Amino acid sequence: MTDTTQLPTAPTDRESLPVELVDTAGNTVGSCAVSEAHRAPGAPHRAFSVLVFDNSGRLLLQQRALGKTRFPARWSNTCCGHPAPGQAVAEAAGIRLGEEMGLRVRLTEVGVYRYRAEDPRTGYVEHEWDHVLTGMLDGAAPHPDPAEVAAYRWMTPDDLRRQMQEQPHEFSPWFAGVLEVATARPLTP
Repeated sequence: MTDTTQLPTAPTDRESLPVELVDTAGNTVGSCAVSEAHRAPGAPHRAFSVLVFDNSGRLLLQQRALGKTRFPARWSNTCCGHPAPGQAVAEAAGIRLGEEMGLRVRLTEVGVYRYRAEDPRTGYVEHEWDHVLTGMLDGAAPHPDPAEVAAYRWMTPDDLRRQMQEQPHEFSPWFAGVLEVATARPLTP
């Protein structure tokens, strides 16, 4: 008799997944592993940042888990990640939003934020062509993955901007830029 019971699968090593390398115009020029792209001096690559708002205009923030290799324990946008080479950005962002925050939200790409940031604590580098996507939450509650998210909270963009000015090291270095891209035009449900 053969045992057909499925064994649990090991969690995905996100650092070994491939990312899409880009040139200064955002054109694909190759690929490498996430960990390689983030080693100093950093290789420019495609990424996404998701910002989810509620009906009263508040933004869902996450505090990055302590185990993150880049900017751990910092407050940041709702979720972020990297599409696989050739994968549609909105598709990848929707999947990652479900994995990190346990949410399904229709997302709209609203722009791109390009940045480079070195994490002085870990030595890793973010050098990203960051697609910014927004969505509206219809009242569902987040169910974050504790391996990815230490905590979450809701804030208005204005309160968030004030807090970012007062305590900039509490936030991920890309967050202010993606917030400005996301709020440059009115949100659509």
